Amino acid sequence: MGKLIRVVFNQKGGVGKSTITCNLAAISAARGRRTLVIDLDPQANSSHYLLGSGAAAAQPTVVDFFRQMVEFTFNEKKPLAHVHATPFDNLFIMPSRPELEELQAKLESRYKIYKLRDALNQMQEFDAVYIDTPPAMGFFTRSALIAADTCLIPFDCDTFSRQALYTLLGNAQEIRQDHNQKLTIEGIIVNQFQARARLPQRLVDELKEEGLPVLATYLSSSVKVRESHEAAKPLIHLAPQHKLTEEYAALYEELGEAVGEAAA
Repeated sequence: MGKLIRVVFNQKGGVGKSTITCNLAAISAARGRRTLVIDLDPQANSSHYLLGSGAAAAQPTVVDFFRQMVEFTFNEKKPLAHVHATPFDNLFIMPSRPELEELQAKLESRYKIYKLRDALNQMQEFDAVYIDTPPAMGFFTRSALIAADTCLIPFDCDTFSRQALYTLLGNAQEIRQDHNQKLTIEGIIVNQFQARARLPQRLVDELKEEGLPVLATYLSSSVKVRESHEAAKPLIHLAPQHKLTEEYAALYEELGEAVGEAAA
């Protein structure tokens, strides 16, 4: 069985990309799979979530990985050199920094769009890879979609998020046709769901009626997420018995069938 590469993306900010990436990856690692998170967002939320105060000292980073593609160097480091262990067993990260954004124009002009895919093909040490992306369909998100087997799209039950979904699905289709025929949309993750509110349920029902691939497991809105961020501990380590933790575990199990299919 080869590794499964998942990308979590949405062009709208604040929909929970980093939280979903890190919590699914943490569950994967806790189940015994050597799991890598790649943080491609200059905001570096996944890096701070998994490394806490250690994120500032983690070197080299994904910035260095991409910088050596546009700056001549005698001692080019292999992709694995940019990977760091987290405090959690089996969970590793290629961390990000704000300087990543400064490299985007240079990388685009030199057409380095396949370099992330090439790097992941070299790294056979991991069973699963989760890629966090910035809220834009730029170089880094495109690189992730080209490298991935599947993509997950968070949806936060907002009218603006719904409008953005159609563009997202079209962009993924374009990447599949032009660059990565194996890419599949694994599903839309309903996040920050409030069961007692009418609007979220109506929006989700309408997405289903349109035939969009809405996953069956919904993630509730909870202050526990903010506590998890502050503690730099994914929910499975902070509050294993919490309702939201159980929802993440159920989501991981729901996605489990795709693990076997994509990695076979």
